[in-house]
Order: sequence, then structure tokens, then C-alpha cells
Amino acid sequence: MSLAFLIFLVAWVIGMIGTFVPALPATAIIFIGSVAATLVDGFQPWPDLPFLITFGVITVLIGMIDNVASAWGARKYGGSKQAVWGAIIGGIVGILPIIPFGLIVGPLLGALTAELLIVRKAPMDALRSAWGTLIGLLAGIAAKVVLHLLIGLYELWRLWDPAKSVF
Repeated sequence: MSLAFLIFLVAWVIGMIGTFVPALPATAIIFIGSVAATLVDGFQPWPDLPFLITFGVITVLIGMIDNVASAWGARKYGGSKQAVWGAIIGGIVGILPIIPFGLIVGPLLGALTAELLIVRKAPMDALRSAWGTLIGLLAGIAAKVVLHLLIGLYELWRLWDPAKSVF
């Protein structure tokens, strides 16, 4: 394994963990790891520049997927903007180890609380909205997992060079 491979591998593992932790910018971590690994490996205009530009565009698109998926889920099930924000805040609070299954329960409770206390919806309508917001968040996470896996596996394949092994 080369140093570039190890740099990217560490960034990718942290990024994959960050996919499930709303406070970590998972895609940005993976992108920075890819740039660092490419520079350490010896940057070449071709094929590195097109790869990094493409990956940069994908990074921006993945960031938008979260917002679009959450909003889609909320809107499809009658949720409000406050429900989306409640789900995001609940997801961040859900990181705390005190709450079992916090990454799922947190967004659901956050959206439900926002709908009940801020928007003042009836309990069943608020629950439906919260459920939609949670579905949207989980769809966004699923999309990020797939894209992060594809990008990571491609980059690890690209950087693999037994001749440059540090061991």
C-alpha cells in the first residue's frame, strides 16, 4: 500500500462514518482525502484533473441530495420547513450516545416536535409529516452511501500500486 492509498483510505473510512453522522461533512472529507492522495501520488493533468473536477461536481451534488431528499419527504407527507429543520436538529442531537438509535429517533422526534409545537398541527398530521421527513433523510443517506462507496472503491482501485508499498 502506498502512502497516497493510506491517506485516502483513512479519509474514506472517516467519510463513510460521517455519512451517518450529520455533524461530519462526509463527502467533503472524502474529497479532501482524494485531493491529498492525488497530490502525494504525483499529480498529473491527465487523468487526475478531470477526475478531481468530476469528483468536485459530485461532491456539490451529494450535498444537495440531503436537502432535496429531506424536503421531498417532508412535502410528500405534508411536512413543513420547520419539520425539516427539526429533523436536522434532531439528527444532530441523536448523535449523543445517550439516545439509543439516535440517528433514526432524533430526526423523527425533531420533526414531530417542530410540527406539534411550532406549526401546531394535529398529532396524527404531525406524525405523518415527521415520518415523511424521516423517510427523506434516510433516502438521502442511502444515496450518499451508494455514491461514497462507488467513489471510494474507484479511488482505492486507482491508487493501488503494490510497487509503491510503504510496508
